[in-house]
Parts: sequence; structure tokens; C-alpha cells
Amino acid sequence: SGVAWNESQHCRLLVPEQLQLCRRHLEAMPSIVRAARRTQALCQQSFADMRWNCSSIQRAPSFGRDLLTGTREAAFVHALAAAAVAQGIARSCASGELPLCSCGPGPSEPPAPGSRWGGCGDNLSHGLQLGAAFTDGSARAGTGGTPGLRAVNRHNGAVGRAVLRDSLDTRCKCHGVSGSCSVKTCWKGLPELGEIASDLKSRYLAALKVTHRLVGPRKQLIPKEGDARPVTETDLVYLINSPDYCTPNPQFGSLGTQDRPCNRSSVGSDSCDLLCCGRGYNTYTEEVTERCHCRYRWCCSVVCRRCRRSLQRHVCK
Repeated sequence: SGVAWNESQHCRLLVPEQLQLCRRHLEAMPSIVRAARRTQALCQQSFADMRWNCSSIQRAPSFGRDLLTGTREAAFVHALAAAAVAQGIARSCASGELPLCSCGPGPSEPPAPGSRWGGCGDNLSHGLQLGAAFTDGSARAGTGGTPGLRAVNRHNGAVGRAVLRDSLDTRCKCHGVSGSCSVKTCWKGLPELGEIASDLKSRYLAALKVTHRLVGPRKQLIPKEGDARPVTETDLVYLINSPDYCTPNPQFGSLGTQDRPCNRSSVGSDSCDLLCCGRGYNTYTEEVTERCHCRYRWCCSVVCRRCRRSLQRHVCK
């Protein structure tokens, strides 16, 4: 993201429709690169304590089958990436980084009593528009696999942008003598991407398995199970069941959980029982050195001793 993007050197690495967008919007590419890196980091943070820990996202753009075949995991990644790109562009507009856009439009509703609209809000509309064009580019260009897979990827990208759009909130700054907040200047801003990732993980856990088939004059995504509720615009959807990710299986994109650290006292997804898939775990004891017995010394420092203690670690067999 720190380099100056060049039409021939960088844009040609993208799929055809993204290539054209890249050439027309070179100034937006650093924002998109930062969004991709943030997506990688947040995906791994969100799933750090689960069997699938999103480690495969580091292989981008050479994804494995876990992110290429319409799985529940791919649904989360597509949605988060779409939200990240739209948010990154919206904030870059407001910061003045992008010359063709600026602050978001002022709200149409009147401000709350004692406040006024001002500041520079995130330009969500521009972020959503350009973000959708870029992240949906591969699907529209026909390079994303089967028509059903492209439809699922487009749907999940739209879910990510919808969650971002619904998160736009009012932010205010106080003005007044001695911080009295007699007047507040307010604007519309987006939350940190971690909040969006948390919301999307909840939708990942409740995702619907779908099929892509003809309904009336056109094909649509409908629930695979006949008694399932209809698909809505805020549901993440997937086409195939995921492996259990317990054992290595490159054919299905599973890296297994052997040698993963687990929590013996937990009853959640990071517990040794669940994470190790019933294979058991090994326990190791190691000595760690850390700061201890800290006290404040006038003026103005904190003095600590160095203490050693034994720490037990548990690792899946």
C-alpha cells in the first residue's frame, strides 16, 4: 500500500474487470490494499480459537478449496472483504486521500437539540459504489467458477456492505468553556472494522445452505432444505458443507489441528476437547520471565523486578 500504483506494473495482475477499474482509479488502490490486509488480520483474529483458524487466507490470492468452493468460511471472507474495501474507500474520501471524492453528504434529518451537523463524515455512498464495483468484479467477469458460486459470492459481498451500511452512526465532538459541551458538532461515521467482523461472524454461525436453481424466469438462491426459512439480504449463504478441519486434507483445504495450542479449562471452541477433535493433547511446562512487584517512583517512573514462573501449555496431538 506504500507504493505508487502503476497501470501496467500492478493493475495487470488483476482480473479483467478489476483491471479496468484499477486503471481508472489508481489513487484508490492503496486503500484497497490496506483493506485486503485488514481483512486477513481480522479473519485470523475472529477464528483464532476455532478449528478453521483462517490461516489459509495468508495464501491470497492463491486460495485453497476452503475459500474457493462456496463454503461457509468463504462466505465470511467475501463479506468481510467487501465491507473492508467499502469502509476503506469511504474513510479515504473523508481524509482527503482521494481527489475525486470528499466528505460524505450531510444528513437530511435535523440534528439533536444542542448539536449541529458539521465535521467531515465518512463518504459511505462512494465507498459502497466503488467497493461493489471492485469486489464483485471477478464474479461479473465470469472468472469466479460456476454461475452458482458467482451468485453466492455476489450475495455474500452484498451482505458485508449491508452490514457496513447499517452501522453508519452519529459521532459528536463537544465544544464549550472548560469542556462544558454546550454545543456538539456531529457527523455520520463508520465503526472500526472489528465490529463489522464480529457481526459477520454471528451471521457465519447462522449461515444458510443454498442451491442455485430456476425460480420463474431466472435462477435464484433458495434454501437447500425445503423447510428452511427463505434467504434474506442479510443472510450469509454457502453451497457445500465444510470439512471438520480436524485432520489435514489438502483436497478440501483442511490443515488439521495437530500442534495447535488449546485451553484445557475452557468449554468453548478453544477447549482441548473440541479443538483437538478427541485425539487428546500434550502438556508442556516452560519457564517465563515477566515484570512483577512494580512500584511508582517519584518522579516519574515505574520500577519493577523480574520474576520467573512456570507456565503450562497444552497442544493438540
